[in-house]
Amino acid sequence: MSPSRMPAIFFGHGSPMNALEDNTFTQAWAEIGRRFPTPKAILMISAHWMTHQVAVTAMQQPKTIHDFGGFPPALFAMQYPAPGSPELAERITQLLAPVRVVQDQAWGLDHGTWSVLAKVYPQAHIPVVQLSLNMNEEPAFHYELGRQLSVLRDEGVMLMASGNVVHNLRQLNPSLRAYDWAERFDTLIRDAIVAGKFEQAVQFDQMGTDARLSIPTTEHFLPLLYILGAKRDDDQTEVFCNELAMGSISMTSYLFH
Repeated sequence: MSPSRMPAIFFGHGSPMNALEDNTFTQAWAEIGRRFPTPKAILMISAHWMTHQVAVTAMQQPKTIHDFGGFPPALFAMQYPAPGSPELAERITQLLAPVRVVQDQAWGLDHGTWSVLAKVYPQAHIPVVQLSLNMNEEPAFHYELGRQLSVLRDEGVMLMASGNVVHNLRQLNPSLRAYDWAERFDTLIRDAIVAGKFEQAVQFDQMGTDARLSIPTTEHFLPLLYILGAKRDDDQTEVFCNELAMGSISMTSYLFH
């Protein structure tokens, strides 16, 4: 990677409680913040902003969204007061043309974003823009958008995505590390990515029963495709947080730099 190019990172974000906890996952996230030069801005694609068009947060000061229930008051009290960047939102609009991009003034930073960034950059001093998931589009669309956005990495923008390769809340089992099907699918995706066979990940819906159990709905998997699209030929590939939890959640994360 060129010395000035920012990395592209997919975080398996898991439970929002990670924002409060100190564990092997959050320690690995914090290490990302220490390891690379401070970006001018961050573009985050989160599993938790689903729309029927492409949208970017374009406000000066995005709010912290507590988009969950049943967690301790301390989690609802958390704020991540990072500034926004209308300029980056406009740049994204230019890069994705002729796809129409809505300049959003209502969303903010959801927990897919701030629960991770609270560990990576706890000072909340770097401008953050979120890009929505257009749920009307096929997986290849999301991969292509990542490819078009890759140039931002040369402009001081760190590309991040937040979701989970395996995410089946109905199958959660706190006493189990991983179901066999979750382990197999997570390994299959990891092997494909390490081998540079990204088309296998884009075509995840052709991977049979293990894929259907691992991805009952697509929103936690699609953010990964943006980061795969943003990879450059000369990037190194790193796998970190290579673990499964509670039976049906993959924390496996990917770094291209």
